[in-house]
Amino acid sequence: MHNMFTGIVEEVGEIVSIRRGSRSATLKIKGNVIFSDMKLGDSIAVNGICLTVTEFLGNVFSTDATPETLDRTSLSLLSTGSHVNLERAMSASGRFGGHIVTGHIDGTAKVSDIRKDDNAVIIRFTCTKEQMEGIIEKGSVAIDGISLTVASVDKDSFTVSVIPHTGKETILLERKRGDIVNLETDVIGKYVAKFIAKTEAKTPAVSRITEEYLRERGF
Repeated sequence: MHNMFTGIVEEVGEIVSIRRGSRSATLKIKGNVIFSDMKLGDSIAVNGICLTVTEFLGNVFSTDATPETLDRTSLSLLSTGSHVNLERAMSASGRFGGHIVTGHIDGTAKVSDIRKDDNAVIIRFTCTKEQMEGIIEKGSVAIDGISLTVASVDKDSFTVSVIPHTGKETILLERKRGDIVNLETDVIGKYVAKFIAKTEAKTPAVSRITEEYLRERGF
């Protein structure tokens, strides 16, 4: 069974050390809350990236990052002392608070604007056209593992509204213009899009009645 997260960050941890290989890395990460029931092999979302606990002692755990993970995410930008969002995989009996987050990052997005809006902070993220296809206004998105609601959508960017609680409990408000974040679009949306694409591929062209089809035939 695949691990599942909720996008409700449990605590902010800190990178203790990073040992880099030629294209991989081993990280030691300090936390507190997530150690209450930790076991070897557990999955922890680190800034939204699903990573496996390879060892732990006291309140520090180790994990390995593969070349694929370093290429696809912002993990390679971290350094000793960097703050990271941490969340344990959801237990079968756990309450579901955010939205379904898999920990499999689609890619990165860039912080392009930050502005205050009364007690909230509006952050705009710019990303690729392919990534934007998975972003829906008022839908869910995970930024650095944080479950957020999409406030508005543009051609190549989208905004989220960060409430004070989210700002206090995560690293989101540490971000500045130009910073790179991890992006995971809504997994349910991905399955729906895949289903529609498959259905359309199987549907005979003649049954796809469009306005253009009718106009060509004099309707």
